[in-house]
Amino acid sequence: MTGPAIAHLKKADLVMARLIDRVGPCPWRPRARATPFQALVHSVTHQQLNGTAAKTILGRVKALYPGRRFPGPGDILATPEEKLRAAGLSRAKVAAIRDIATHTLSGVVPTSRAIAKLDDAAIVARLTVIRGVGPWTVEMLLMFKLGRLDVLPATDYGVRKGFALTYGLAELPAPAELLAHGEKWRPYRSIAAWYLWRSLD
Repeated sequence: MTGPAIAHLKKADLVMARLIDRVGPCPWRPRARATPFQALVHSVTHQQLNGTAAKTILGRVKALYPGRRFPGPGDILATPEEKLRAAGLSRAKVAAIRDIATHTLSGVVPTSRAIAKLDDAAIVARLTVIRGVGPWTVEMLLMFKLGRLDVLPATDYGVRKGFALTYGLAELPAPAELLAHGEKWRPYRSIAAWYLWRSLD
C-alpha cells in the first residue's frame, strides 16, 4: 500500500528520503473495523497525552463494559460521569465523549459506510461541530480509521517536533510553514507525517 507513497516522497524530498531510509518500511494499517464513533472516542482520549497513558485510560473505559469490545453511544450516555472520570478521563474529555455519543445517535456522526463516501473537507466540517472535536481529532480519524493518504496534521506537536529535528530547525515550525513545505509531499502527506512521528523514536 505504501510503496508508491515512499517512492514519491523519496523523489520529492531528499531530507525525507534520508529519514525513510533510517526508519525503514511504513506498516500503514488503518483501523478499518473501528466505527467513526469509536475512532472519535479514541482520538479524544489521546488528546494531549502520550500513547501509553491514553491506551491505559481507554483500556479502563472499555473495562467498564464487560463482554463488549467497545461501548456504544447509548452505553456511554447511560454511564455516570463519575465512573468515566474514575477511569482516568478528564471532565472535558467526558463531556466531549458524551457529545460524540449524542451526535452519533442523532446521525451527525456518519456510519462507516456513509463516511467513506465523503471527502476530507466535508468530514472536517461535519464533525467539528461536536464539543471537543477540533480539526486535529478529525485528522486522526481520517488517517487512522479511513486510511486517507493525504492528511497533514500541521498543529500536531509530534509532527512539528519531528520536522524540526529532521530538517535541523532550532524552533518548531509554524503550522503554515509545515503546510507550505508539505505541498511537495502531496498526495501522500499522511505517510510523511507518519515518518516525522517515527523520527522521534
